Amino acid sequence: MKLELRKIQIKDVVFGDKMEVNGGVLTINKDQVVAKLMEDHRVKEIKIDLAKPGEKTRIIPVKDCIEPRVKIEGEGKGFPGVTGKMVPLGDGKVNVLDGAAVVTIGDIVGFQEGVVDMWGEGAKWTPFSKTFNIVVDIIPVEGLEPHVHEETVRLAGLKAAEVIGEAGRYAEPTNVEVFEMGNHAEESAKYPNLPKVLYVEMLISQGLLHDGYIYGVNSQKILPTLIHPNEELDGAVISGNCVAACDKITTYQHQNNSAILDLYAEHGKTINFLGVILTPELTTLEGKFRTCDYTAKLCTMMGADGVIVSEEGYGNPDSDLLMICKRLEKAGVKTVLITDECSGWDGMSQPLADTTKEAVAVVSAGNVSHVVTLEPADKVIGSAKAISTLAGGWDGSLSEDGSIKCELNAVIGATSEIGYHNCTVKLY
Repeated sequence: MKLELRKIQIKDVVFGDKMEVNGGVLTINKDQVVAKLMEDHRVKEIKIDLAKPGEKTRIIPVKDCIEPRVKIEGEGKGFPGVTGKMVPLGDGKVNVLDGAAVVTIGDIVGFQEGVVDMWGEGAKWTPFSKTFNIVVDIIPVEGLEPHVHEETVRLAGLKAAEVIGEAGRYAEPTNVEVFEMGNHAEESAKYPNLPKVLYVEMLISQGLLHDGYIYGVNSQKILPTLIHPNEELDGAVISGNCVAACDKITTYQHQNNSAILDLYAEHGKTINFLGVILTPELTTLEGKFRTCDYTAKLCTMMGADGVIVSEEGYGNPDSDLLMICKRLEKAGVKTVLITDECSGWDGMSQPLADTTKEAVAVVSAGNVSHVVTLEPADKVIGSAKAISTLAGGWDGSLSEDGSIKCELNAVIGATSEIGYHNCTVKLY
């Protein structure tokens, strides 16, 4: 497979009569986007606003972030199996509005969403303070069944990204990134002496507001599945997850999966990158045994010498993470885990809900319980009062002056377990 991501650097975003990119400025016809989303009879109202890096703007409660793109060569329009007909992804040329993001907000079932600040202390913690954000506020019609309500909001965000992505169809890229990898026999023949490495990406798969999707299939319904890394980079995996905002993997982060990009960069140099295994995180003990056993089996059948495993969420998925680790290490496969920690406000509590002696190589993405104070905003897109019901917030988080005290739990992407965040580690 050969995938070209043609990056068009976005330097500003404005509203106007056209949908185009000119000189790095993305112009959006607001009416055109609204008209497309209102085609869904389940949508009552759509509001669109802009939030730019450095502005004292707060976006809350955020559901998802999506990178606007358009495929200009090859199969696959939008998100196949979700907003378009089912076709395989991973080949072709894609024009990417690099630096722009569609950010969805609005009423949704439940309460676990997040906050993005475009300036100040909050901006330090979220990668989406650096993107030019097109904020889409989706108001569904009254009386929708909870799962239908969630689907309506999720699809509206994806469709908005499609419509806006079309603005870049004829724009010239600032740079082009090429991702090319043949089948396992071909790659192993080229790099016979390099260690074979697989990436296991765990996906939240626990019910309403707790699901990922692969080609439109709810991850609850799959066994661990091997995909070509290009497929995820091309939009095969999307987020339906509104659990703790800090470590939910947004659709944008799937499209730009840091672990995949880093492994690709080493392919043919220090490793032979075998691909990606998508593994559901289930809630039943039987389900955990099934998926963890199956994941380990796939890794050993592929002949992996090493495996990197990233988690999504925390709490009971910690058990899945460590069960996979234990099985792989006992099979002689070197295993590295990427997770965040729930270590309490003082950082002194047990970081994971489970442990195993085989977990000898663990990368921490940060403490979800770390408390931050977010300054008052000049402009709030959405409702600042939502912080009281977000994971990481509480009744009293919002002060009278408009400042917010909360855990990183509430900040989108703050402790991303695929490494797509602003945290780093210092060795002392």
